[in-house]
Amino acid sequence: LIEEAMLAANVCAADFLLQGKQPGIYRVHEGPTPEKLDLLQGYLKAMGLGYSLSEDPHPREFQRIAEATQERPDAEQIHMMLLRSMSQAIYTPVNSGHFGLAFEAYTHFTSPIRRYPDLLVHRVIKAILDGHKYQLPKLPTPGEAHEKLSKRLQKNSAARNRGNDQRPVRHTAELQAWEAAGLHCSANERRADEASRDVEAWLKCKYMREHLGEEYSGTVSGVASFGLFVTLQELYVEGLVHITELGGEYFRFDELRQELRGERTGIRYAIGTKVRVQVSRVDLDARKIDFRLVDEDGALLARALRDKGMTPSPAKAAKKAARKQRQGDEAGAAAALQARQGGKAAKIARHAQGTRKPGDKSAKKGRSRR
Repeated sequence: LIEEAMLAANVCAADFLLQGKQPGIYRVHEGPTPEKLDLLQGYLKAMGLGYSLSEDPHPREFQRIAEATQERPDAEQIHMMLLRSMSQAIYTPVNSGHFGLAFEAYTHFTSPIRRYPDLLVHRVIKAILDGHKYQLPKLPTPGEAHEKLSKRLQKNSAARNRGNDQRPVRHTAELQAWEAAGLHCSANERRADEASRDVEAWLKCKYMREHLGEEYSGTVSGVASFGLFVTLQELYVEGLVHITELGGEYFRFDELRQELRGERTGIRYAIGTKVRVQVSRVDLDARKIDFRLVDEDGALLARALRDKGMTPSPAKAAKKAARKQRQGDEAGAAAALQARQGGKAAKIARHAQGTRKPGDKSAKKGRSRR
């Protein structure tokens, strides 16, 4: 209920800005770029879904596909691909609607104490109510994030206008200043998001470093030619299962279907596939976590063989499961031994430091070298 009230307030604020005929900041979310739309069309066709999108799709088309596929076992993968085809929302004085929310006009109004665009919108609304024009303050010099975002937006705009004979509209100096303000706010938003993600990744790595060798249930959240990204169901921690950890056979990456498929067995890993993984490596500096697959009962392999009309051998399946278990036990034991050795080393170092005498020459030499 609160979210609906906030959405309604943002829509009302955007409508008020349009009626006041004063420049302001809108929250604009454009539809997918032609490149992303082509990828999505190819994916829908490869999955045999029987749905197609127009060249300039309406949000209703996306909603129709999402609703029609919500009961399918691969619904999570389909909905993820729909989301990834969309663009990131930006702040701009040129209102062109919000594709994801299906609003003709939208802005950010509800959080002026923590978002500068909301504060600007409040100031413009106050100026309209007082009967005068709001003067935009001078903004800081554009930084690296500002320049990168500007180039990307220009590239996307050029892709959308390809084949369009209309010349770009030349804005007034005032509107150009508001465009710079929107770009500044959008770039800072991305910088804040990147900083938050970096801190979260470090904290997750620090936590998982204490759980090396442990097993968790997870879901494949991304597929690439070099492996799978798996998100743990209980902890919402993401890590990589490198393609070399998937077994001895050759895996082919299907970009259209966004899946890895084994050439010999036909086993498939796609977004939404449920897997069991073991924490094998944590790199705190690089903010990276590596997993290895733990196929407890051979369910994925059995399903793949059934799809190919083959019957898995119970003896082979049991042997493979036992081998996987031994590998997991060995990895867990190695991780535990490494942790114990690290603890012993720290204890010895503390003991040695505590037994040094104030006049110990070796201690003084060590300090002078440092």
